[in-house]
Amino acid sequence: MDNDSRFPQTKYQNSAFEYSKVADSPRSYTGDFSFGESTDRRFAYSRQASLHQSAPVKSHMPQHQLTRSLSSIDIPPGSYFPDYRFSNSKEKSDGVSAFSFVPLILGGLRSGNKQMRRLFVLISLNVAYSTTELFLGLFSGRIGLVSDAFHLTFGCGLLSFSLFAMAASRQNPDRTYTYGYKRVEVLSAFTNALFLLFMSFSLAVEALHAFIQDESEHKHYLVISAVANLLVNLIGVWFFRNYARISIAYRKAEDMNYHSVCLHVLADSIRSAGLILASWMLSLGVANAEVLCLGLVSVTVFMLVMPLFKATGGVLLQVAPPSIPPSALSKCWRQVSSREDITEVSEARFWELVPGHVIGSISLQVKEGVDDRPILQYVHGLYHDLGVQDLTVQIECTCHQ
Repeated sequence: MDNDSRFPQTKYQNSAFEYSKVADSPRSYTGDFSFGESTDRRFAYSRQASLHQSAPVKSHMPQHQLTRSLSSIDIPPGSYFPDYRFSNSKEKSDGVSAFSFVPLILGGLRSGNKQMRRLFVLISLNVAYSTTELFLGLFSGRIGLVSDAFHLTFGCGLLSFSLFAMAASRQNPDRTYTYGYKRVEVLSAFTNALFLLFMSFSLAVEALHAFIQDESEHKHYLVISAVANLLVNLIGVWFFRNYARISIAYRKAEDMNYHSVCLHVLADSIRSAGLILASWMLSLGVANAEVLCLGLVSVTVFMLVMPLFKATGGVLLQVAPPSIPPSALSKCWRQVSSREDITEVSEARFWELVPGHVIGSISLQVKEGVDDRPILQYVHGLYHDLGVQDLTVQIECTCHQ
C-alpha cells in the first residue's frame, strides 16, 4: 500500500461484541474511555474485553445478534492536530481554557498581526471619542450625547470581543477544547451580527417615534457628534476595506470575524451619515426627513448583516456544509451503498467546525468476515476528495448464530 497522506497506515483490530440488545442509553456509548454521559455515537465502539472470557450473558431475545468489530486508522502524530500536546501540564491547559484576556491580546499584538493592530487602534479611537462625548453630555445636560456615548461604548465592547477572538483562535487545542479555539471567531462574528440586527430594529423604532412626535422640536446638536463619529468609523472601514462587501465566500474562521468588524464600523458610518442627512434636510424644511433617513438606514443595515447572520448561525447550528452540494453528498452515499461488501449505510452526518473545515461521521454495516481495511480506505478517500477533512467511519458486522 502506497503512503498516500490521505490514507494513513491502517491497523486492523478485532474485539468481540455480542449484544443481546442494542442499547441506546448514553452509558452504552461511553465504553471504557470515561467520556461521561456523552451521547456522541463516535465513541460507541470502544474496545472492551471479549465476553467469551467472562460469565455468559443470559438473554431472552431472539438469536439474531450483532457482532461489532472495531476498526481504526492510525493517524501519524501531527496530522490531525498539528500542535496537540496532551503532555502539557494541567495548569497550562487550564490557563488557556480560562481565557486570560490581557495576555492573549498583548501576545497577539506583539506577534505582528496587522489586522489585530488595526482593530486595536480603532477600538482606542472609539473609546477616546465615546469617553469625551460622555463627559460633554453629562456636563452640558444633553441626554442625546450620553445615549450615543453608551451606544458607542457597547460597540467598543463587541469590537474588543472580536479582538479577543482573533488572539484566542491562535491558541493550540488542549484537553478541554480538543478542536481548538477557531470557533471563537465564528461566535464573535455572530455576536456582531446580532448586535447590528438589534441596531437596525432600534433605528426602525426611532423612525416610528420621530413620525409620531413633533419634528419641529428636533435638536440639531447631534450633527457635530455624528460627523466626528463618521470620521472615526471611516478609518475602520479603510482598515478592513477588503471585507467591505455584503456577501463573502468564507474560507477561514477569521474571514467571518474580519467581515463582522467591517460591517460593524460600516453600519455605524451609515447611521452617522443618516443623522447628518436628516439634520440637513430638516434645516431645509423637508417634511418627515428624519423618518425617511432613519428608515432607510434601518433597511440598509438589515440587508448588510443578514448574510453574515445566516452564515455564522449555520456554522454554530452545525448545518450541512454549504461548500459541498447536497447532490455530491448523495452521490457519495450511493457509491458507498453500491459496494457488494456493504449491506447498509446509515447516520451520515456532515457539518462545518469552521469555514473550510468539514467534519463528518458515517455508519456502515458490512457482511460477516469482510476485511474492513479496503472499505475504510475507499470511504475515506471518497469523502476526502469531496472536501471532508475529518471523517469518522463506524463499522458494524451482522452475523447469525
